[in-house]
Amino acid sequence: MKWRVIQAATRSWQPHLKWLTPGLGVKRWLILLALGVGLLSFGGALLLRAYLDPLPRLFYYLTLQFMPRGMRTGVIIASGLWLITTGIWGLNRTILEPFRIGRQASIPTVLYDYRRRGRGPHVVVIGGGHGQATALRGLKAFTSNLTAIVTVADDGGSSGRLRRDTGILPPGDFRNCIAALADDESLVTRLFQYRYAQGKDLKGHSFGNLFISAMAGITGSFEGALMASSQVLAVQGEVLPSTLDAVTLYADVSTDGEAVVRVYGESEIPATHGHVVRVALAPDAPSAYPGAVRAILRADLIVIGPGSLYTSILPNLLVPRIAEALRATSALKVYVCNVATQPGETDGYTAQAHLDALERHIGEGIIDIMMINAEVPALPPVMAEVECEWVRPEIDTGGDLRIVKADLAHGDCNGQHDSRKLAHVLMELLD
Repeated sequence: MKWRVIQAATRSWQPHLKWLTPGLGVKRWLILLALGVGLLSFGGALLLRAYLDPLPRLFYYLTLQFMPRGMRTGVIIASGLWLITTGIWGLNRTILEPFRIGRQASIPTVLYDYRRRGRGPHVVVIGGGHGQATALRGLKAFTSNLTAIVTVADDGGSSGRLRRDTGILPPGDFRNCIAALADDESLVTRLFQYRYAQGKDLKGHSFGNLFISAMAGITGSFEGALMASSQVLAVQGEVLPSTLDAVTLYADVSTDGEAVVRVYGESEIPATHGHVVRVALAPDAPSAYPGAVRAILRADLIVIGPGSLYTSILPNLLVPRIAEALRATSALKVYVCNVATQPGETDGYTAQAHLDALERHIGEGIIDIMMINAEVPALPPVMAEVECEWVRPEIDTGGDLRIVKADLAHGDCNGQHDSRKLAHVLMELLD
């Protein structure tokens, strides 16, 4: 029975003992506080001796003069430490408790994770769409020094409607990245991703897209809207456009093996159902967003993809100064190949075909490592219905490019990466 009581008491104190975990940045302030209390006590004692000598009879009992010196000193020190510890614990609990409503982790655990991620590597993820959000969602467990560089070529769905109606840059991919870098369980995050299912004008719009559009009007700029939206969701990291220019993505598409047609618009390219020969931007040399260039140059790791090769990844890399910064940076550059093909864009593509298309547009020598999903399970019915297939890990291993094959696919066989698997492999590469 006594042992069970001791175990229960130990378990109840374990969360509080985490305040002593190295790296929290708390112990230094506790030591300073203790020194301050000690000096203040010492100064008070000197004042009493200077102006109240001899001390009144009351102080004889308050200072435990009736005890032996050794016992008296031990009791005073122990009592002082207990009062200081209890006071600090209660004060921190009172102040910080409201900020962890709905969280399961204790306050020191949350603080330790925050400090650890703050000391993490600087990682830049380039792309767009759900693939980029998947990578960010996994990487945020390792570092808060994250920067998402997002394409502005989207012209379909809610983003396209807002782009045509208001002239704003398409907010959809930015919304996904902001939500991915925020607390997944937050009610505000779920609200940000909410999509209206009814209403003549609202149907199809997501709340986050409308929010960013409204915030652009309030702040007067799209970048100001992104910053304000990130603050609302307490995002750890940055979400930046590759360019602020209103670019249009177009592609030369071979529809019958010989004839090539030019298709304008990001959403129109996969709808053409042909073989994409090349993609380009109009205007052909948009100005890179300076913050995106700075992030690339100071990064430790740059992740290109996953995401739609022609409509999410390449529109960023076709901005001239973005490509120049990638060549100049000393960061480790990793291209994450998709786990499944995309209908209308990469039908029948192997890993080698993805690499060939990338290098055909931006040249060779930029990428250090290419990550490929090595597990190719049976094709699930859902993917078969949309004429999708797994990307076969066939690739030429010659040259300076390092090939890394790993199990990266989501366990549900939905044709997407598993965010945790992907982040773990990326961090291992960086280490």
